[in-house]
Amino acid sequence: MIGPGRPLFVLFGSSIVQLSYSHEGWGAILAHAYARKADIILRGYGGWNSRRALEVLDKVFPKDAAVQPSLVIVYFGGNDSTEPHPSGLGPHVPLPEYVENMKKIAMHLKGLSENTHVMFLSTPPVNEGQILESFGKCGRTNEGCRIYSEACLKLCQEVDIKCIDLWTAIQQRDDWKTVCFTDGIHLSSEGSKLVGEEILKALAEEPSLCWRSLPTEFDEDSVFDPVDEEGKNINISNL
Repeated sequence: MIGPGRPLFVLFGSSIVQLSYSHEGWGAILAHAYARKADIILRGYGGWNSRRALEVLDKVFPKDAAVQPSLVIVYFGGNDSTEPHPSGLGPHVPLPEYVENMKKIAMHLKGLSENTHVMFLSTPPVNEGQILESFGKCGRTNEGCRIYSEACLKLCQEVDIKCIDLWTAIQQRDDWKTVCFTDGIHLSSEGSKLVGEEILKALAEEPSLCWRSLPTEFDEDSVFDPVDEEGKNINISNL
């Protein structure tokens, strides 16, 4: 830890999280919005499903940590929704198990501290044609994503956790298939912009998390601030 302590926002998930600083990603959007206000910590693991997330949950979020996050944003589901392979190998997780895994993750995170907020991102849509061009047949379908997205939303209602419906939000754009992905699965800058907007909109509903209400670190006036034409200092802390 380096001081002074800022609120910690942790992004926990699969490749949608790991790549969230690439292509003007939604993680970078949050880091920009919360500059000098909160530390955005990335814990993204490309290719992971909810089973693997459970295996490391206590290591990534130990309950005895001296400082607990103020917010954890979680995304798993896309890999879980992949069609099962005949060998039994691969990332597919049956829907009932996926829901139970996500519930365990939710309960663990909610138990970290009374001040820890949890937000889930539901499974976003995919462009199957673009996936075929990028990866060939990989078992990822938009219908599968819908099913896992709806299951995540239902779970979050039951356990009282905020959930962003990415499957619906992204498809509000008429041109979503052509502009929202780099390869049919992973988000382009336009796709991330939509995700970032939805997250910031949701966070604005919670005063303790809204970027406008959080204090700016070291924002006091200083003789070292830039000087205007009248010879007065200009505090640019909140620009």
